[in-house]
Amino acid sequence: MNHPRIAVIALLAVAAAWGSTFFLTKDLLDRMDVADYLALRFLIAAVALIAIHPPAIARLSRLDRGRGVALGVTYGVAQLVQTEGLRHTSASVSGFVTGMYVVFTPLLAAVILRHKIGRWAWVAVVLATIGLGVLSLRDFALGTGELLTLASAGLYALHIIGLGAWSTSSNAFGLSALQMVVITVVCAIGAVPGGFTLPSGGGDWVRVVYMALISGALALIVQTWAQAHLTPTRAAIAMTMEPVFASAFAVLFGSESVTARMLIGGALVMSAMYLVELAPRRKIEAEVQHLAQ
Repeated sequence: MNHPRIAVIALLAVAAAWGSTFFLTKDLLDRMDVADYLALRFLIAAVALIAIHPPAIARLSRLDRGRGVALGVTYGVAQLVQTEGLRHTSASVSGFVTGMYVVFTPLLAAVILRHKIGRWAWVAVVLATIGLGVLSLRDFALGTGELLTLASAGLYALHIIGLGAWSTSSNAFGLSALQMVVITVVCAIGAVPGGFTLPSGGGDWVRVVYMALISGALALIVQTWAQAHLTPTRAAIAMTMEPVFASAFAVLFGSESVTARMLIGGALVMSAMYLVELAPRRKIEAEVQHLAQ
C-alpha cells in the first residue's frame, strides 16, 4: 500500500475541510467573539474525540503525552495569535502571511532537525509562495497585524514539523485527542478576559458543530495520521491548497465570482504540489526522519 500517496490525498481532504470554513466563519464572527468561538469549537471537538475512544489518551506513553501537550499549546497559541493579527489586517493579507508556513517549515526543519532540504522541495516552496501571493494579495504593508500573523505562521510550521517527527499510525488518535484538549484550554484562557458567550441561534450552532467535528476533530486525526507518512515540507505544500479550496467554496456557495487571480494563483499552488509528487522520491523523502520513539 502506498501510504505516502494516500497521506497526500488525506491532507488534500483536510485542506478542503479547512477551506470550507472561511465563508462560514466570516459570517459567524459577525455575531460571536473570536476567542469564544475558538474555545467552543475546540471543546466540542475534544469531547467528541474522547467520547469515541476514552482510553486513547491514557494509552499514550509518557513521552507521547508530553509531545501532545507541546503540540497542542503550539497550535492553540498560533490560533489566538493569527486571530489577533486578523483584527489589524485584511483577510486576504492574513491568508497570504499565514500561508508562509510553507516557507518556514523547510527552513525550521533544516535548522532544528539538521536535515538537508532537496532542490525540488525548494522549487515547490517558491511556486506555492508565489501562488499564495497571486491568490491572496491586493495590497501589503508591514504592521502589527502582519507581524502577528507571521508569528502564527512560524508556530504552524513548528506544529507541522512536530507532527511529522512524532506522529505514528498507532498514536495518531490519542495524540489528536490530547492536542484538542490542550488547544481548548489555551483558547479558553484567551476567552476569559471578555467573558464567554454562546451562539445565538440554531443556524450558528450548526456552523460551530460542523467546524468542530469535520474541520476540527476529523481533520486533526487525518492530519496527524497523514504526517506519520510524510515529511513536513511535503505536508506543508499539500496544505497550501487550503486557500484554493476556500476560493472555490466562496464561488460555489458564497457570493464571489471567478477571477483571473484565483485561476492563476490556484494553478501555481497546484503546480507546486504536483512538482513535489512527481519529483524524485529519494530527494523528497530524505528531508526528515520520524522521531517517534
